[in-house]
Amino acid sequence: MSLHQSADGYLQPPPVTTHSRPSRRHTTDSATSRPPRVPVKGQAAYDDSEIEGELASDIQLQAEQIRRERQSKRAKAQQEAEAALTRTASRTQDETRVLVGNLIGEDHVNYVLMYNMLTGIRIAVSRCQAKIKRTLTDEDFTARHKYSFDIIGNELTPSAKYDFKFKDYAPFVFRELREDLFHLDPADYLLSLTAKYILSELGSPGKSGSFFYFSRDYRFIIKTIHHSEHKYLRSILKDYYKHVKENPHTLLSRFYGLHRVKLPRGRKIHFVIMNNLFPAHKDIHETYDLKGSTVGRLYPEEKAAENPRAVLKDLNWINREKSLNLGPEKQALLTEQLRRDSEFLKKLWVMDYSLLVGIHNMQRGNRDNVRRRTLKVFSPDVPHIRRKPTQVNGSSPEAVAMRRAMRESDLKGLGHGTIQLPEEDTGDRQHFIFYQDEGGLRATDEQNELMETIYYVGVIDILTPYTTAKKLEHLWKGLSADRHKISPVPPIEYADRFFSFMKAIMRGGEGGAKFKAE
Repeated sequence: MSLHQSADGYLQPPPVTTHSRPSRRHTTDSATSRPPRVPVKGQAAYDDSEIEGELASDIQLQAEQIRRERQSKRAKAQQEAEAALTRTASRTQDETRVLVGNLIGEDHVNYVLMYNMLTGIRIAVSRCQAKIKRTLTDEDFTARHKYSFDIIGNELTPSAKYDFKFKDYAPFVFRELREDLFHLDPADYLLSLTAKYILSELGSPGKSGSFFYFSRDYRFIIKTIHHSEHKYLRSILKDYYKHVKENPHTLLSRFYGLHRVKLPRGRKIHFVIMNNLFPAHKDIHETYDLKGSTVGRLYPEEKAAENPRAVLKDLNWINREKSLNLGPEKQALLTEQLRRDSEFLKKLWVMDYSLLVGIHNMQRGNRDNVRRRTLKVFSPDVPHIRRKPTQVNGSSPEAVAMRRAMRESDLKGLGHGTIQLPEEDTGDRQHFIFYQDEGGLRATDEQNELMETIYYVGVIDILTPYTTAKKLEHLWKGLSADRHKISPVPPIEYADRFFSFMKAIMRGGEGGAKFKAE
């Protein structure tokens, strides 16, 4: 092969002439860079105008295809928007029908918070439950166990849908409260908080702005609390534990766990797990929140007629001439327990608590269908775990199965389903004298004969100390109303008034009218 010299002085191989037909595939090269077509005998050569015409035709076809795809996407987006509006309208209608709270889905503002809460509870409770039981120490009351969750996971924590941090406070103390003092089966408690979750929230009847989330069987409440309440519960935990141990039939709120979740941007949410005072198997036809205060303690009766789940107050009870109809034996027991609990709260220097009273009319029964509403749930893939009252230790089949469930459960999304609330009492209330009658306290006449009413009573909101802010509130409200009738009064006066009011509204008492402000 001979070489020739180019214009720049370098030796180059001679140009190769090709006789192959040019490809019609689209390229980014310009038309001027195409190799010249060598005409074949008997066939006319392509000219530039014909090539440009073919390119224009191909471009037009592609443009038409792009237009069709865009139109299809716009139509699909419009259909999705219409479907979303339909779902929103349907959801709005459902929320007006559901009486136990607001349904939570992925579009709900608290969806991520709820997901993180439940994931943290599952891991923390199962870890503590798998350890061997031991005698409590002083350090157990101040203990804090930390967990970090991310989308990758590690040996200690499984992968999660979101990044967050979780704290479990005094886990061994709350474990003993649950198992030894409140008689909760450990596996039963764990499964209630890990099998399915009723994603239904209910705003607190008070002014705290807290939210309630119910467990799948409606037995437990996850309640968000303020940081001050969280600190206060930790500070009184030892006293609370001692009081419950000495008073097994206490009416005080039952705390089963104290936790904190920290979201990625630093927001910290504190919450407790408590008992649901109202049972899952009975409709509550009337609800009252009683403090012994009568200033600003009236729920509008016209609104109450429209909302059977309204939480009524002291003046509603007095104006309706209600009373706790209990025979001599039950009344004496309830009065004594209220005295002990109010004395304990007085020593803790707290106030603003109340007696929550739920009334079930046995003649009406459950025909109002208050409980049976379709609620949204999500169900992690937890294998069947055998329930038994014995201790679950670290090497038992139950603990092994639960640890495997923690690793293998797919928590990537929430599904929808329906919940079937039980038709009978779960049995754990039978240990307590005030919850032995269908989970509550059945009314009796003066001869202790049964009546057709069941009361569900308990002292709630016990985490409000008498701080400087409450003192100022007492002074301010006392300027425009009787300072002995307003809600914020010093703890000693509050406890004495609270106990006097509860005695007065029982059968044979003086009635609540004397507590009215003049």
